[in-house]
Amino acid sequence: MTLDDIPVGAKHLIDAFSLTALLGTLVNILPHIATGLTVIWSIIRIYETDTVQQLLGRVAEEERDV
Repeated sequence: MTLDDIPVGAKHLIDAFSLTALLGTLVNILPHIATGLTVIWSIIRIYETDTVQQLLGRVAEEERDV
């Protein structure tokens, strides 16, 4: 049996089930991706603060007085 043997209507039905399964998977994965990106963004924002830059010695002396 090949795909040519399956009626077009059945192919569309199978495609709809496949798309539904894909969307369901994405809905379950997206919160995890969003959480990971939020953590990365927060780390970047904290790293860029003046306090952290001073602790790392990356801020020039003249910039510290400002």
